[in-house]
Order: sequence, then structure tokens, then C-alpha cells
Amino acid sequence: MVPEHNRIYCGDFFGFCNKIEDQSIDLIISDGPYGVTQNDWDRIPSIQEFNLELIKTFSAKLKEGGTLYLFGKPDCLDFIDYRPYLNLKSKIIWYQPSRLAQGRRGYTNNYDIIGYFIKGKKPRCFNLESIRVSQLVELEHRRRCENVPSVTNGQYGKTRFNKNGKNPGDVWGDIKQLTYKSKELVSRQALNTIQKPEKLIERLVLASSNPGDMVLDPFSGVGTCPVVCKRYKRNFMAFEMQPAFVEAANDRLDKLDQGQTAIDFLYGM
Repeated sequence: MVPEHNRIYCGDFFGFCNKIEDQSIDLIISDGPYGVTQNDWDRIPSIQEFNLELIKTFSAKLKEGGTLYLFGKPDCLDFIDYRPYLNLKSKIIWYQPSRLAQGRRGYTNNYDIIGYFIKGKKPRCFNLESIRVSQLVELEHRRRCENVPSVTNGQYGKTRFNKNGKNPGDVWGDIKQLTYKSKELVSRQALNTIQKPEKLIERLVLASSNPGDMVLDPFSGVGTCPVVCKRYKRNFMAFEMQPAFVEAANDRLDKLDQGQTAIDFLYGM
């Protein structure tokens, strides 16, 4: 049975993925195992091999030009050849200087990786106007820089100041991780390893999909991606193994539109 749109299914994505039609997905946001904690869902013998299998699977499901955002730690893509399947355009660094852990024998890891992959050479869409961020340099300095010949008459003319802001680039320090006091935090169990800030997922969804597109969330957690998709009129397919998280996710969806989404169990379809 082909999964219905705009529902969160309680079950293992890998037991379900063969039911998803090939070349039917516009965007995939994969925030799954990192292979660094003692949680049952995160105990992966090799995160690199796990991610390579994910990339193979996702490649078949994506439309030409479709996008994958794959979350992980700095080594999550090391020593694997993903090139036959998807094109890695950027490794976005989600910078978190406020992390509590402090290394005593080495440098503390203060960032996560978000691999930005495209199926093919060109993305179906990249909506820069939807994700511009504030300029971080002083306006007067920026204007002086724009007076140089390479900008006024040369190849860098498109770098001129834009009143709506600039491209966020590939280092994101403007979106902070959730804390125990964050209003959107569903539960302490979901903090950091499971629940991502809505602003972070919004940037990915707005940049790489259009209204009416299909977004796949294979590791849905407490439903941040489905919530963002519903808010911005994207369709979604989402999967989560823990019933309590599915219930929490559907509670969040119900607040946007009462009664539309219910808990569905994969193996009972």
C-alpha cells in the first residue's frame, strides 16, 4: 500500500521505503542516527556505511534535481563514495558555541554537519529570496567595497548590497539549538539529539521546496518537519518508530489544523 500524504506513520522507515514510488519526492530531510549516543536508535556499527545505504535509497526516491539534507557529525560522510548516487553541493556547518560539553583532551565539537545533496547537476529549486539573513557587516564598509571595479563593472556585480539580506552561506550560527526553557521543546527526552528548532527546518524547507511539493521525513522524531511542511503548504510523508513521539507530533499538527492528522501504525496498514 502506497503511504498517504500528510500523515506520520509509526514504524521503521526501512520496512516501508519500498512502498514509496521512485522519483516521487522533491525534498528529503534526514535527521536520523548520528552513531554517537547510547540510545537504542543511535547504536550504529558504522555511521558512514549506514549513511551510504540511506543515500542509495534516497537517490531512487528523489525526482531529478531533488534535494537531500542529511544531518550528522563531522565524520558522517568520511570514506564513502556517494558520487554514483547524489551530488554533494555543500557541507553546511550548524555552529553551536553554547554547547555544554567541554573537551579535556582535545577540542570540543561545537557543530553539526548538514550535507546538502542534489540528484543530478542542478537543483529543482533554490529559493534564496525566502531565506535571506541580515547583513553582518557595517553598511558603510559594504558600500566602500562595492566601489571597487570588480564589483561595479566586473564579475562580482551581483554581490551588491541587497536590502532584504544576504545568502546565509554554509556556516549557520544564527539559529540556536533548543534548551530546557525553549517554548517549542516537546519533552526533555527530545532535547538536542531528536528535536531540532523549527527555524532550522524552515530554512531547509523554504530553500529547497515549493508549495505543493512532496517532502520525505524518514526519522520524524516529534514532528518538527511535518509541522513546518504543513505551515508552509508542503505535502509530507513522515515515519517514526516511537509511538509517544508520533503522538506528540500529531498533537503539534492538530494545533495548526484540528483533526487532520492521526496516529497510523505501519504494520497495520
